[in-house]
Amino acid sequence: MKSIEGNFDNQDVDKLLRKHFVELRSVSPAGSTHVLDIEGLKDTSIKFWSMWENDELIGCGALKFLNKDHGEFKSIRLADEFRRKGNGIKIIKHLIDEARKLKIKKISLETGAGNFFKPARELFILCGFKKCEPFAHYKNDVNSVYMSLLINN
Repeated sequence: MKSIEGNFDNQDVDKLLRKHFVELRSVSPAGSTHVLDIEGLKDTSIKFWSMWENDELIGCGALKFLNKDHGEFKSIRLADEFRRKGNGIKIIKHLIDEARKLKIKKISLETGAGNFFKPARELFILCGFKKCEPFAHYKNDVNSVYMSLLINN
């Protein structure tokens, strides 16, 4: 698996991110949707990677800097044909490795509490994430689950 930082101009990346945005907006109640659109992912506080196998897009993910030691995962998404094959773990491990290189000590994330998000929650737990209190700008919300992971540099 190879990764490319940025790469928003790639048609496959654009299509996957647009699908991600539309789908998450459709399954999350108003006021409880925290998915970023492509312009939001281009913010200078965010690093974004697309992951590839040969010329096929496996998926993508982003790391937002909350401060010098704390990052947040954003927009982790697999292409449909790469789901349920262990690729989610590969993407998360890649993002953790990138966070480690950037001297991040703690990674947090927000995901949905509904059934649609159950596979994502299970994947994060499998990768060592634990439930936590809301962080950064987030507030207690019955539609959200907050998780974090301490990493060694």
